[in-house]
Amino acid sequence: MTETAKKKNQITEGVIWKQLLIFFFPILLGTFFQQLYNTIDTVIVGQFVGTEALASVGGSSAQVVSLVVGFFTGLSSGASITIAQFTGAKDVRSANEGLHNAYAIAVAGGIILTFAGILLTPAMLRLMNTPSETIEGSSIYLRIYFAGIIFVLIYNMGSSILRATGDSRRPLYYLIVCCLINIVLDITFVVVFHLGVMGVAIATLIAQAVSAGLVTFRLIRADGLLKLHLRQIRFHRKMLASQLKMGLPTGFESILFAITNIAILTAINSFGTDTVAAWSAFGKLDALFWMISTAFGISITTFVGQNYGAGKMERVRKSTLVCLLIDLAVSTVLVIILVFGRSLFFRLFTTDTSVIRIGSEMMQLIMPWYIVYVFIEILAGSLRGVGDVIVPVVITLFGVCVFRIIWLIGVMHISPTIPAIIYSYPVTWILTAAAFIVYYIKKYRKA
Repeated sequence: MTETAKKKNQITEGVIWKQLLIFFFPILLGTFFQQLYNTIDTVIVGQFVGTEALASVGGSSAQVVSLVVGFFTGLSSGASITIAQFTGAKDVRSANEGLHNAYAIAVAGGIILTFAGILLTPAMLRLMNTPSETIEGSSIYLRIYFAGIIFVLIYNMGSSILRATGDSRRPLYYLIVCCLINIVLDITFVVVFHLGVMGVAIATLIAQAVSAGLVTFRLIRADGLLKLHLRQIRFHRKMLASQLKMGLPTGFESILFAITNIAILTAINSFGTDTVAAWSAFGKLDALFWMISTAFGISITTFVGQNYGAGKMERVRKSTLVCLLIDLAVSTVLVIILVFGRSLFFRLFTTDTSVIRIGSEMMQLIMPWYIVYVFIEILAGSLRGVGDVIVPVVITLFGVCVFRIIWLIGVMHISPTIPAIIYSYPVTWILTAAAFIVYYIKKYRKA
């Protein structure tokens, strides 16, 4: 084993709260810059092209992207969990086998999704009841995005592997570089060359290609426990089965979330372009909470995975509690800021007073309840870290997805209003959070 691999592992041996925050902040900033990709697209088309372009980039197309990328991000978590456990156990051979198998999944998945996405884009947009005035722009954006989806998958897989080994900083550095590229290209293609929706899509594709190249180059040049060799990228049957067993439930969970969001967007689409544009802008502000929650979720999964691999169950429990308390405190502050500054934040995306009014009402209704979701994110992340992925998916399936769709079907017949649709979020979060708390307590009492 190399000298680097023999160094003290702070995740399994350091002060929990301190190491959690050291690991968390690069992930948070990385998630911020990843969200900034699409947010910059939305801001630029909203300010320089118009409301229809804003709805095209942030409406139905954003939900389709969320569905596809969310599934693969969940799938890649299977690779990151296994690699985190192998890293904690200092199993060099298995960790590297997992690395090359994970890259094979990313490449194969990218090729399949490129052709399927380009072919199925029109059908997906029609299925979502996309307004006629935005369907052309949404089609252009989606097809270009799918043309470069392999870069998205490679970056997500590579960065999750780096984080699984305890390196959360380099994925951040790569995203900062690529986000700056995206901003420059967005302005160039939209403001200078007037390419509209096509311009922001091309800019995003190029930036994502750079991020995939950087993370891959880093793994090739690595001098620690993991090292990528391009010629060794292939499927390993046992490792593939293990990573799919860990990742597929989380991937399907992401699909279920995306399907419920698509169902909600389908209902929102029936209220017209202003409401769709407001929902699109709200989604970008909403992303501020999700990037924090996701960063904490990734942090606790890695922490639990490595400590579980090292056989340190007491640190598994302690790190979960510490992460939960920190996330609750941070989320509370963020919710207060967003709720009180909602009108000002919406003006960043549009000057349309109707869109600002509708979006502000949406935020006021839903945002205070986001604190409840903290329990779902942290407890589910902790359970995934020890390899318990089936029960969290089942809880999410019934608590969030099934019940939310039942709710939507009911309210669209009884009270088809925006508030009635939005209330599907807090009701299902409360039920799901309660189920996770009960299951987590019972599981660790037995342990």
